[in-house]
Amino acid sequence: MISVDIAGTRFNLRAGAIIEHEGKVLLHRLICDDFWTLPGGRVEPDEEAPKTVEREMLEELGETIHCGEMVMLIENFFTTGGKRNHELGLYFQAHLATDSALLGRATPFVIEDGGSRLEFDWFSREQLSELRILPQPMKNMLISEDRSLRHVINRE
Repeated sequence: MISVDIAGTRFNLRAGAIIEHEGKVLLHRLICDDFWTLPGGRVEPDEEAPKTVEREMLEELGETIHCGEMVMLIENFFTTGGKRNHELGLYFQAHLATDSALLGRATPFVIEDGGSRLEFDWFSREQLSELRILPQPMKNMLISEDRSLRHVINRE
């Protein structure tokens, strides 16, 4: 995965999926976290970001998805566990198959991924306003219906 430490800062290249169905968006979080984010993961060397999204959804959810257009690029600067991070997040509109098992699956649900427990759930636009979603600019975009490409710099 593309994650390197440079000059005291960890740099990550991440790709995420915006999966929407019947007015709701799919979010996930580590069980121990107090915030939600879009499902996705780190890009592997020589891997195109849309392929990362498709790979991650297959690995985590057993779902084959179609990764569509990129709708947000976030340069995200934050500190976690005392470590400075610079994350470049590429976020894509993604589409489930019409016969996806995920559409009928009861939520919330928990999966195991590399030793971590991830909780997934569907949220309406109204519910999103009450959640802590990171990075923060993603929350505003998800609440709106505007899916035009935008570039955001976020410092937390």
